[in-house]
Amino acid sequence: MITLFDFLALSGALFAISVAGVFLNRKNLILLLMCIELMLLAANFNFIAFSRYLNDSAGQVFVFFILTVAAAESAIGLAILVVLFRNRRSINVEEMDSMKG
Repeated sequence: MITLFDFLALSGALFAISVAGVFLNRKNLILLLMCIELMLLAANFNFIAFSRYLNDSAGQVFVFFILTVAAAESAIGLAILVVLFRNRRSINVEEMDSMKG
């Protein structure tokens, strides 16, 4: 039987991996976006775990809306990334410090 602690431990591990990915990766913007998405999924995993533990479907509905917003954020972020790559020929985070075209 999978307990609530197992779900929360897995969610905490996913969140820790994503935080480590954000701090260790300072070069690639795509990996930074992937780590941020992993953070959102770890938080969603907590909502699902507590929803299952409390026998309430409100957490699952909330996760549905969070995933919808995350998908839109991901699409917009990748569109901005494509525009930046076309203008600067690089997606290096260290080169994104100026707003000049």
